[in-house]
Amino acid sequence: MTELTAIGAAAKRAAFALANAPTARKNAALLAIADALEARAAEILAANCEDVEAARARGMSASMLDRLSLSETRVRGMADGVREVAELPDPVGRVLSGSTLGCGLEMEKITVPLGVIGIIFEARPNVTSDAAALCLKSGNACVLRGGKEAIRSNTAIARVMRAALRAADMDENCVCLIEDTARETATAMMRLNGYIDCLIPRGGAGLIRSVVENATVPVIETGVGNCHAYVEKSADIAMAAEIVFNAKTSRPSVCNALETLLVDEAIAEMALPVIAARLAEKDVELRGCARTCKILPQAVPASENDYAVEFLDYILAVKVVSGMDEAVEHIRRYSSHHSECIVTRDLNAARRFAREVDSAAVYVNASTRFTDGGVFGLGAEIGISTQKLHARGPMGLEAMVSYKYVLYGDGQVR
Repeated sequence: MTELTAIGAAAKRAAFALANAPTARKNAALLAIADALEARAAEILAANCEDVEAARARGMSASMLDRLSLSETRVRGMADGVREVAELPDPVGRVLSGSTLGCGLEMEKITVPLGVIGIIFEARPNVTSDAAALCLKSGNACVLRGGKEAIRSNTAIARVMRAALRAADMDENCVCLIEDTARETATAMMRLNGYIDCLIPRGGAGLIRSVVENATVPVIETGVGNCHAYVEKSADIAMAAEIVFNAKTSRPSVCNALETLLVDEAIAEMALPVIAARLAEKDVELRGCARTCKILPQAVPASENDYAVEFLDYILAVKVVSGMDEAVEHIRRYSSHHSECIVTRDLNAARRFAREVDSAAVYVNASTRFTDGGVFGLGAEIGISTQKLHARGPMGLEAMVSYKYVLYGDGQVR
């Protein structure tokens, strides 16, 4: 048995016991993890410091360094996130529906854990605790595999969580970390049939594509956020500037950050200078169409690829559009189906946009940055699904369970 299959087998055994663990026991383990994260914060931060210094030496961008970096405040936030999950209702064992069949069988539809959930993620060490907490509360064991950039941080966090599980008299293999960051190991994990029941990638387009193309276990796509804002002709320009500024600059390295701005030609000459002036406060580079560059001399010409990529940086693609038809068509062509918004004072335009744009979250007069499991009241999220099967949008506890039918009879045969 290879090391990877040994990890999978250990997680599978842990998942069997965890699936039937009472809520109080799971909550006690979560609270123990939260306390341990805070108590051993210095150990976690020391490991993270080594990761950050190594990444900086390799030339990692400032926005990506922000994703990698932890602080005392962020570690406390991780611990608080685990506590918030403990406070949420247990999603396991709920009766979704019930009925009596014509043959007299009494049927119940009951929520059950998925089993062992594999998560492959990149340079965000807080994912380690978020994912583990959600899996634990929903009765699932997890096998985590982070990127090489955060390996020291992830190892320290996993070590703390596993020790807390032992102290809470639970199997430490409810939370497993694959420490080998080789690409071949990731590919092998994607094919760990019989051990991993569901695989969730969290990261950029390259990671998502690799998992979708190589995995033989079921996959839920998450993460890539080519998010759009459309400033419709009736929009309040000052409001539009604030929404765009927040969506692009509050944290450009995350998947719900704005990547493309579409502006109606009817107000482009008035709106673009106001929006650009606000973005200039954060030195956002604008890459625009020919009409944008004519209105904004500081903008550089956009390539076709600029409208298709997730920058995750202080860069924004801009296009002047003829109206709603062109805006919706542009979003249909380039969107990753994550989050889009319209800024408008026209209720009919808002309703049409919400109806025709096919993304997991659609906003009217609000920033795309709200697409987040915590903000949506779901607790810490395991990721944001951009597909439609099983789960869509921020994946909280409700997305971490499936269901089964239980039928009670009195000797019926067919």
